[in-house]
Amino acid sequence: MIRLFLFAVVTLALGWGFSWLADRPGLITVTWQNMEIETSIMVAATAIVALVFAVMFVWWLIQTIWTSPHSVRRFFRARKRDRGYQALSTGLIAAGAGNALLARKMSARARGLLRADQEPLIQLLEAQTALIEGRNEEARELFEKMAEDPETRELGLRGLYMEARRLGANEAARQYAETAVEHAPYLPWAAEATLEYRCQAGRWEDAVRLLDQQKIANVIERKQADRWKAVLLTARATERLESDPKGARDDAKAALKLAKDLVPAGIIAAKAYLREDNLRKAASTLESLWKIEPHPQVAEAYVRARSGDSAADRLKRAEKLEALKPNNPESLLAVAQAALDTQDFTRARAKAEAALRMDARESTYLLLADIEERETGDQGRIRHWLNQALRAPRDPAWVADGFVSERWLPLSPVTGRLDAFEWKRPFGQLEGPVEEGSLAAETAIASLPPLREQQPVEPPAEPRLEPSETPKVVDVEPPKAPSLSIVRDKDAATAEPAAKPKPEMATVSAEKPKDPADDPFNGRPPDDPGVKDHEAASAPTTRLKLF
Repeated sequence: MIRLFLFAVVTLALGWGFSWLADRPGLITVTWQNMEIETSIMVAATAIVALVFAVMFVWWLIQTIWTSPHSVRRFFRARKRDRGYQALSTGLIAAGAGNALLARKMSARARGLLRADQEPLIQLLEAQTALIEGRNEEARELFEKMAEDPETRELGLRGLYMEARRLGANEAARQYAETAVEHAPYLPWAAEATLEYRCQAGRWEDAVRLLDQQKIANVIERKQADRWKAVLLTARATERLESDPKGARDDAKAALKLAKDLVPAGIIAAKAYLREDNLRKAASTLESLWKIEPHPQVAEAYVRARSGDSAADRLKRAEKLEALKPNNPESLLAVAQAALDTQDFTRARAKAEAALRMDARESTYLLLADIEERETGDQGRIRHWLNQALRAPRDPAWVADGFVSERWLPLSPVTGRLDAFEWKRPFGQLEGPVEEGSLAAETAIASLPPLREQQPVEPPAEPRLEPSETPKVVDVEPPKAPSLSIVRDKDAATAEPAAKPKPEMATVSAEKPKDPADDPFNGRPPDDPGVKDHEAASAPTTRLKLF
């Protein structure tokens, strides 16, 4: 386009010059070697222009003939280079598609057409082909050679990093990422990996410094960088809260300036103020955070800011939160819990049911069960609320990559991702059906069993005797202690008979039925094959006899 424009300008200039000469005719006389040449100005100008073009053409022709061998060599070299790049491009596409056979074939062709020291992509193609074919050791060697070359250092370090991650060598992967960040801090993968490793090691100061470098280099968006820095400052403030409350307070305040809705930062700042006995600042920080995003942990920290407060004082604080954010489930639940602590059951029930209509969840039903237990003790109504809690949605919690935690963490314990935790309902925790919406809350409230009256429990009546009935007293002679004597079978016939029992005892024994257990053989001889005739046993035996 520029050349076309220059050609048009030169053509217009020549045309304007010739027209200017045509409007001003004249003669030119040249005397040279006793010869006088006379011509017009237009003819002389035309001759000069033609001569210039002729000289240029002759120069171009001579230059072309002189440089023709080099031009021919350059032509064939360019053709060979084009074929090599075509093979290289086809090989890279085949490696990306997983076609190891074609990738290896194109790699050999590209190496034959191109010089590896002049085209580093050949080494990349060979490394990718080795990875596809499972030759990981050869691939690592190629990546190491690429890492030694300043031109391909970043590519080689990334390949080594990915191989280390694949093998689970986290320490080696961390070193490769650190090296890449030192040479090229603008690499997103190296910066992200290094930031992740520094956070896992608790090196919050180094992580904040690296994040600032990424922000200056425009590798990370400003909004994302501010959010991550707030998370890092909050994590550092959490560790410094016990040993350095002032430093923790400064870090938490700086985090709140970068992310005003970061609940953990506001809670840490409030705790740091409370350790300095600055209740007013702590309350102001929590109130500002409550106005942005009502959170149950903020409400708990605000209501229980002072450990010596009575239940009535906590109720006043909960009412203040409700005034700041009216018609909010979290505000209503805070007031209901505080009212329950003060034994104001009517108000606690009204606030809990209002919160239930806005957001039916498990904790609200459990709170109503607590109110019922402390107010009435009716087991039927308590079981009703507990049954509703089983079918209600779960309460929000800190969730990151499917992991549910009771407290906020700066990193995900599953993937190590920074700022992964979100305050939301955990999914996949219930197997049964879940009832949601205000309709379920209205149904639960309407189906509450009526309160049963507590009937006094009467003690069991004692047995009474009629006047006509008098208990009979029977004098029974206590039995004598039995005497023990040894009697042999052969002397059993000559032994004196035992003393007859007394009439009373005989009457009792006659009336008593015979227990079958006393005669296990039912009056028949045992089936023991060793005993042929139990009456004919002649061997004397010794028996114990009670008299």
